Amino acid sequence: MMKIFIRAHDLGVKGEENIIARLKELGLSGVQLVTYKCLEDVAYTPGSLTRERAARFHKAFAEAGLEVPLIGAYFNPVHPNTEKTENGIAVFKEHLTLAKELGCDIVGSETGSYNGDPWIYHPMNRTEEAVQRVVRTFSCLCDHAADNGVNVGMEGAFGHVCFDVTTLDRAVKTIGRSNIRIIFDLYNYLDGSNVDRMYDILSEGLQTFGDRICVFHIKDCVINADGSLKQVGVGKGIFDYDRILSEMRKVCPNANLVLEGTTGEDIAPAIAHLKERM
Repeated sequence: MMKIFIRAHDLGVKGEENIIARLKELGLSGVQLVTYKCLEDVAYTPGSLTRERAARFHKAFAEAGLEVPLIGAYFNPVHPNTEKTENGIAVFKEHLTLAKELGCDIVGSETGSYNGDPWIYHPMNRTEEAVQRVVRTFSCLCDHAADNGVNVGMEGAFGHVCFDVTTLDRAVKTIGRSNIRIIFDLYNYLDGSNVDRMYDILSEGLQTFGDRICVFHIKDCVINADGSLKQVGVGKGIFDYDRILSEMRKVCPNANLVLEGTTGEDIAPAIAHLKERM
């Protein structure tokens, strides 16, 4: 059975008690957890998240019957500022070490951009050097994950190094570790040049990654007059979720659907839109 989740920091509240209360109001199954964005006493620095703090969060969530399908510890592995990359790797590894204490066994990230901040298209992203940097970094992360009995999630995006399904698949195969999982975000792979192929890209992703997909990020968008895309609340754009969920169900009948970037008054209608089609 498919389940609906949301990024915790999109709920507009902080702390597990407030998060749990909001999830119960909305009828959701849990959250994609980014600790340093939704827990006020955790920062984006190594050592900030302790084993005791992780266990306290997990206890509250488990007692509420809620789940964490993915821990987000996103960082830019090809950032031109190597100090930022090193900090990101350290935080990611710390979350791998404490993932089970948080009640999850997958920690994920995107593959980054040479643009630095924001993570948008840069010509270097489309080079072999970029792919190999991603491969080296994620290989080390997978080994650290294996030492802790957990998995690494990788997510592609049009403006990043793994900009399409083929490039992400090649990176995953080159890494060659069995503990890689895929975070699939259809909207991430789209821009004005390929939005008319969105369902082909969905099919390609499903057939390529199959049951290695641990989470589907759920979004919607409209096409601006200049051909660019603008994210909107789920159900208010061009995504046909009757078709999308039907295709997902064929490959991942127990898919974890995570609303990402859906906030405020858009949350409840988005959940209703999905539940009607599930």
